[in-house]
Amino acid sequence: MKFVWNLGFGIWDLELIIGLRAQRPILTFLVPETLAKAYDSKIEGNVIFTRFDAALNWVRKNSLWPMPMGLACCAIELMAAAASRFDIARFGAEVMRFSPRQCDVMIVAGTVTYKMALAVKRIYEQMPEPKWVIAMGACASTGGMYRSYAVLQGIDQLLPVDVYISGCPPRPEALLAGLMKLQEKISWERSFRNQKPELAEKLEEALS
Repeated sequence: MKFVWNLGFGIWDLELIIGLRAQRPILTFLVPETLAKAYDSKIEGNVIFTRFDAALNWVRKNSLWPMPMGLACCAIELMAAAASRFDIARFGAEVMRFSPRQCDVMIVAGTVTYKMALAVKRIYEQMPEPKWVIAMGACASTGGMYRSYAVLQGIDQLLPVDVYISGCPPRPEALLAGLMKLQEKISWERSFRNQKPELAEKLEEALS
């Protein structure tokens, strides 16, 4: 009979536990860990005090998953922003998914025609909450140079736009600047109240 001690910090001899060397039964003793009662000053560097909204917004703004709605020439600039020279991955937004169920920010890049508008709206409605919209370029923002019966004069007539990016087409740096503006906006949102309004009201009543 062999004895192996486990003190809660890890197993001393892993090979004995998994039986690589031991052919006989192994008896494991679990010894409760004794914690120091005195104040430990080193723990100060490992504790962070913050609001729940601030922590939630910090996670959301640094892990945006774009839905690339490339409709015209602005989509080429969107592709360039994801390439190695501009590297949108620095902002945590390189995970571009072409499934609306896995995205939380729609980048409307290009001219939105009336024939395509309802398809764009349907994809937006299929995206889970919370979600945001970036209108990239003059055409997506205001219709651009196309003052015709076939072009929607701004995607904000159908969707709530959070950030407008000017240019025809805007450079990748402009898209990154717009993404940073969106991150700044997300950091000041009241995420918990927007997502759980009933629970937030109950907590406020309990605290008051």
